[in-house]
Amino acid sequence: MLHVVRRSLPLTSPRRFLTPASSSALTDVIPPVFDQFHRSFSNKSQSVTVLYDGLCPICMTEIQLLQYLQINRPEQAQFIDISVPGYDGEKYKGVSYEMAMEEMHVIDENHKVHRGIPAFAVMYRAVGLGWVGSLMMWPPVRPLLDQAYAIFARNRLRWTGRSDACKTESCAKKTR
Repeated sequence: MLHVVRRSLPLTSPRRFLTPASSSALTDVIPPVFDQFHRSFSNKSQSVTVLYDGLCPICMTEIQLLQYLQINRPEQAQFIDISVPGYDGEKYKGVSYEMAMEEMHVIDENHKVHRGIPAFAVMYRAVGLGWVGSLMMWPPVRPLLDQAYAIFARNRLRWTGRSDACKTESCAKKTR
């Protein structure tokens, strides 16, 4: 019998069914602290700008995955390819091509620039993977990821068959 009732109830918050008179009586039962807790750990996304190197095959694989994940969350993240001719860092909080080539940059909904691992956390939150970003920022894990990402960022041009000259000027993958 209970399963019949459960199936017939809509999946919404119990507060939706409260009248203004009855909702004040439940304030003591459902404290507002719960709402704040839920908001701080929810996967609710915001609109962010992700600056990425479109000529980096490793970077492109991740960006394509994030774009796919964003299908049901349109316009939560705007992906800007810094490798296209005419990229203007002044449009993106002064993040120049050279800066963006050194490490990942993401501009959040409050126009704050995040670099490195915090940038990934903001980017993942925007596409609905907030739990991944939270895990990355967790104090026991963060130093390890910072070190691993520093190694990747320092070597990614060499690992993807591109020269160090790519850091200062737009370039294409070397042909062998």
